[in-house]
Amino acid sequence: MALSSMTGFARGHGTSGPYAWAWEIKSVNGKGLDLRLRLPPGWDAIEAPVRAAVAEKFARGSLQANLVVDRTGAAPSVRVNAAVLEAVLAAMREISGRIEAAPPSLDGLLALKGVMEIGESGEQEDEKRAAETAAIAGFAEVIDALADMRRHEGLALSRVLTTRLSEIAALAQRAEAAPGRQPDAIRQRLAEQISTLLEQSERFDAGRLHQEAILIAAKADVREELDRLTAHVEQARGLLAQGGPVGRRLDFLAQELNRETNTLCAKAGDMELTNIGLELKAAVEQFREQVQNVE
Repeated sequence: MALSSMTGFARGHGTSGPYAWAWEIKSVNGKGLDLRLRLPPGWDAIEAPVRAAVAEKFARGSLQANLVVDRTGAAPSVRVNAAVLEAVLAAMREISGRIEAAPPSLDGLLALKGVMEIGESGEQEDEKRAAETAAIAGFAEVIDALADMRRHEGLALSRVLTTRLSEIAALAQRAEAAPGRQPDAIRQRLAEQISTLLEQSERFDAGRLHQEAILIAAKADVREELDRLTAHVEQARGLLAQGGPVGRRLDFLAQELNRETNTLCAKAGDMELTNIGLELKAAVEQFREQVQNVE
């Protein structure tokens, strides 16, 4: 399965009887799957199948879908919903004695949701149902196009992430071979430091200093950090090869890579290893930024 990005755009349009419809959908990064849907008045019946189609196709991403519908040869009709208006007036009469307020205006009443119903004269129910079915089918084609674009972006992402992982692996190998992290080099630095301390004061216990030096040497070894860096790189490569919605797991590995790199920098005992650690931090951060785009 190919890797997919969370960014993309698609558009589609069609006709059914007197209706012409057009879909536009955008997708950007998101922690989960979120769909913001804008439908024309009276087209709420298609919301459930549209949301179901998105959930079936995508695992992550913040999507915004907009449907525009035009009906040819139809004059607009305006109707006052008497039942809703009467309910509003009854509620106002009930609370009028409790609070002091100016009487409601006509335009204020008509602006209340549900009081005014705007539609199209001569609308046929069977034509409307057919148009809704066509719009749902058209949406399926649009999200297929969006998925294709997200996969295309995912191929580019996969190449970038593979390059970043190769850089991280190469830097880990450089750190492995750095002369400053070899046991002899660590012992020499500690011996020099101990010798300096003993020269400055005779009160230091040489035996105790030797034990402390062994502990410091053990803490200064970055063997475990390098092993974990290598293991995380291999895991990430496996996820890239697997494809599909692996963005969350890649993000977790990016955090682990960053943690091991920070520890390596903290333990670095010489300038070369410190510089390698800083290069690792930059490569890991670039990897983490790109991972945010993966589904």
